[in-house]
Amino acid sequence: MMKDFGVKPFLYPMPTYMIGTYNEDDTVDVMMMAWGGICAEDMVALNLEEDHKTVANLKAREAFTLSVPGTDTMKESDFFGIATANKVPDKFARSGLHAEKSSRVDAPIVTEYPLTLECEVVEFQDQPYGLRVLGKIVNVLADEKVLDEKGKIDAAKLNAFAFDQMRNGYYAMGEKIGQAWNAGAAWMKI
Repeated sequence: MMKDFGVKPFLYPMPTYMIGTYNEDDTVDVMMMAWGGICAEDMVALNLEEDHKTVANLKAREAFTLSVPGTDTMKESDFFGIATANKVPDKFARSGLHAEKSSRVDAPIVTEYPLTLECEVVEFQDQPYGLRVLGKIVNVLADEKVLDEKGKIDAAKLNAFAFDQMRNGYYAMGEKIGQAWNAGAAWMKI
């Protein structure tokens, strides 16, 4: 029997993406985001509330990085979701993580994050349910430690984690259980 929960944002897994921007004084700001992701071959969508410091930074610089954190940075990444730069302007410095300037966009690259998309803001869409920021991916960076023997990104080596909105938990991801566009191919022969 199914239990009715009404209207809730219950979808799993939810991403734990990290938005990197620069503040007006060139200090680094990083915010954890769960509502958004890939929306086209070379585009990402960020669904944000207007009052985030990150939104002001996005409007001022029109650039950002979007990173996938590993489980080794779960505590720091969670802190970036708890603390707002509007009240804790030195939150990145407090984390102990490190950043370098992107050579492609006006945004920071957090060196401890294994996968980073460098993005330019394409459009701000004010919607009745919040602000959507569309970004064009101009490059993808991956730490060599997450590459396989052929030089491709190995998702298992990312040690990524997902957010569970139902119980407010983080869960490690990575075990491969099948091959996409192949595991269900037997039903194509029917």
